[in-house]
Amino acid sequence: MKNLKKIFLPLAIFPLNSKILAQKKDSIPQKVVAFVTDKFPQTRDLNIEFTQLTPYKFAPDLHGADLPENKIKNFRQVRANANIYFIKNRKWMFSTSLNYRFTHIETENEISQFSGSNYNEKNFHYHTESLSLTRFSKLFNKIAVYSATASVDGSEQHFERVRGMLTASLVLKANANTKMTVGVAAIIDPSAQVPAIPIFTYEHRFGNGWVADVILPRKIMMRKDIFQNGRLSLGTELDGTSFYLYPDGKRYEFRQLEINSGAMYEHKLGANFIGTLKTGLRATPSSRVFEKNESFNDYIFEANAKPSFYFNVGISYNPFGKPRQK
Repeated sequence: MKNLKKIFLPLAIFPLNSKILAQKKDSIPQKVVAFVTDKFPQTRDLNIEFTQLTPYKFAPDLHGADLPENKIKNFRQVRANANIYFIKNRKWMFSTSLNYRFTHIETENEISQFSGSNYNEKNFHYHTESLSLTRFSKLFNKIAVYSATASVDGSEQHFERVRGMLTASLVLKANANTKMTVGVAAIIDPSAQVPAIPIFTYEHRFGNGWVADVILPRKIMMRKDIFQNGRLSLGTELDGTSFYLYPDGKRYEFRQLEINSGAMYEHKLGANFIGTLKTGLRATPSSRVFEKNESFNDYIFEANAKPSFYFNVGISYNPFGKPRQK
């Protein structure tokens, strides 16, 4: 189970949009329209955000040998992403996702993950680009959604990995109060630890205004509309950080899973802009460095970190967004 969690994040970020699309109203076109015009859509058309962590200690391990405990004095990130739709009709949706992440890490003591990479302050650039094709159909007299995604990632120096993913999901229930889907994602990636994982989404609206919003394995949240144009969410969601390193002419990948538990407030700013504030406690079960051509399990460096507090502020622009009628 611990190993399976290591791959949850990359699966949650990209392939779930098609399942979310299949949770609104009665016909396929209405589901698409409801998704892209929601006041707080799950996927933002254009988004930029900044994250800052409080200092935290970590215990590094290099080639199986324990290293002295160190401390992250400063960890901050800037992320920007865009989702663009080329085709959107009754049966098909074709889109692209463009993502960039800047990560700044400053440690208390200089660390050596492996020969030639000593540093105590460094910047990393990471980007991903993907194309997704989604098909809306019927199976067992229920709406089925199939999608295929191809993606590439890299750094400021090189394009690195090419990945693929195939997903299929079935809408089990969709009414005014409850929406539920089940599905599976097949992974085409030599660094992945399992070939496929199950996916489950559940949304239920309670009478007191709270809504359960579950997208496994990505998040478990309780949310509620507050004020005229605000929404409060409480719960846990998975995130992650990846980037590439190039010591001694070799190529390595750094990858870690992050579990963020806390609160998020979103506010409709007008003109299709949405502001977001997040804060809470971040747990990092494991961080690893491994050769690009090897498996995540064949790592040479691992760090186990103490929890830390995070603060995130972001703004997004959704040209298809329209306020819901009260």
